[in-house]
Amino acid sequence: MINKGDKEAGRARRHARIRRKLSGTPERPRLNVFRSDKHIYAQVIDDTTARTLVSASSAEKDTKAQIAHGNTVEAAQAIGKLVAERAVAQGIKSVVFDRGGYLYHGRIQALADAAREGGLEF
Repeated sequence: MINKGDKEAGRARRHARIRRKLSGTPERPRLNVFRSDKHIYAQVIDDTTARTLVSASSAEKDTKAQIAHGNTVEAAQAIGKLVAERAVAQGIKSVVFDRGGYLYHGRIQALADAAREGGLEF
């Protein structure tokens, strides 16, 4: 049986390995994804100034009203579209995708595909 702490430690190691190779710049900020058991979160981050430029999550009051549960593929698609819409409104068109150590599958893939449909390039 796999201990949940071991799974989280493995994800943290994978995320650290990914972050060594990529970072967000003002021209191409980083689109970071965090997936919890109940919700999904996305942030567009400029790593040179350590500022979050845009964020969206299924835990926000506005999105909770539209989404029944925050841990579904449909919720991830809605958050992907929302973060892309907010980023394009601020003039951000190109980003670097940071999957956060998660497999590019399921909710992570749905969020990325929806962000691409929303106008972000990566």
